[in-house]
Amino acid sequence: MPIYEYQCRKCQEVFEKIQKVDEGPESIACPYCGEWEPERVLSCFSSTKGSESTSSCGSSGSKGFS
Repeated sequence: MPIYEYQCRKCQEVFEKIQKVDEGPESIACPYCGEWEPERVLSCFSSTKGSESTSSCGSSGSKGFS
């Protein structure tokens, strides 16, 4: 199951949730304030291949793993 990142519409906290692809935000409550239906946000990721690395966050992203 994928990990999705959400932001609460009420308290603005960002949190992650493991859920099925066909599940929507209507079944999720914010773990900080309890508000229902948070907004799904686009997560950054980075990957490495050999000595090169790329990041979806731009040039300030991760340079790899140690």
